[in-house]
Amino acid sequence: MLGVSAVSGGFFGYDEGDMYEPSFEVTQVGAVNVVMLRLPEMMDSHEFDRLNEEVLAAIAGAPQGRWVFDLANLNYMGSSSLGLMVNIRQRVKQVGGQLVLCSISAPLMKIFRTCCLERLFMIYRTRDEALQKLGK
Repeated sequence: MLGVSAVSGGFFGYDEGDMYEPSFEVTQVGAVNVVMLRLPEMMDSHEFDRLNEEVLAAIAGAPQGRWVFDLANLNYMGSSSLGLMVNIRQRVKQVGGQLVLCSISAPLMKIFRTCCLERLFMIYRTRDEALQKLGK
């Protein structure tokens, strides 16, 4: 993809038993920060707190940033993960940035609709549509 710079951010990885801990990866596409989230179906409070702190710190480090959260790797989000998305939205707004979500699977979109979260977020079907909206 043109205009993609080095990957930064992220945390955690695989552990034994093919279970994984939450992670994220930030890639710069033009002037837009693209975040790929990878979450297990269940997180303990320590994992959640650490992910929350890391993601919010990344956002705080790019005031007035434009953010695309690509949720293509997710089919499910529990209440803590949905709360994280609301926290992210609030932080982006606080620092004068813009946030859009993209690539939400049908099962995850059903969860967003059940919780009325589709009203809080601008959601696009593809990453390219999201990047176009934010003017990469």
